[in-house]
Parts: sequence; C-alpha cells; structure tokens
Amino acid sequence: MASPMVATPIRLSSLRYAPPSPAPRGRFVAARVKAEAEAMATEKLGVRVERNPAESRLSELGVRQWPKWGCEKSKFPWTYSAKETCYLLQGKVKVYPDGEEGFVEIAAGDLVVFPKGMSCTWDVAEAVDKHYKFE
Repeated sequence: MASPMVATPIRLSSLRYAPPSPAPRGRFVAARVKAEAEAMATEKLGVRVERNPAESRLSELGVRQWPKWGCEKSKFPWTYSAKETCYLLQGKVKVYPDGEEGFVEIAAGDLVVFPKGMSCTWDVAEAVDKHYKFE
C-alpha cells in the first residue's frame, strides 16, 4: 500500500518579497528583444523558422513593405535561386527538402529563411498568403 502524501507546513514569516529589477533602457532593450527572437528561431533541414516574431522584429526587417505571394492548397516542386525570407500571413505548409529525410512544417505567423540553392517540394495543406524577399 502506498504511503499517504504529507504536506510540510512552511512559516510565512520566512518568505521575503523581492521587487523586480528595473527594466533596461534604449539599445539594451533592442538587443534583448533581438536576442530573444533569435533564441526562439530553430533550424531544421537547412530551413530557419522563427515562430511568431514580435511586431518590432517584423518592422525592423520591413516585412510589411515586401511583395506578397499566395497559393491555394497544392503540391509542387521549387528551387530557390536566391536566399528567400518570408513571413506567412496565413496558411500551413510541409516543405520536403530534396535528398533529406523528413519535412519542415511552417504556418501563419512564421518568419522563414530558405537558403539559396535549396530544392524542395511544397505540400500546401491550407492556402498560403505571405510576404517575401529574395536576397
């Protein structure tokens, strides 16, 4: 038979409140935001995905001024003749890089970087609308 769990009382007088540190200012905030965004980015099969970047990050990149492209549910091959950075406004896609096992799933709210020279197959499960920029 299992032994019953026993709660151990604590003395509330031993707990102390520590006020939060003051927030950093200026360039330190920008550096922290950029570091947090980069920390949330992942790379899989050569594709870099940053999930739900802050609006400040999108503004910094000028994403809303980039051209737009979209497609309906479909499946097609694609080769990147240049590095592409895109931001998905809507949609869901599985990208299968040629010669690799597995896929990278991207969806609305993702900031994605595809390397120059990558050949892959796009399997669009939900219609895509995205901003994009080739470098």
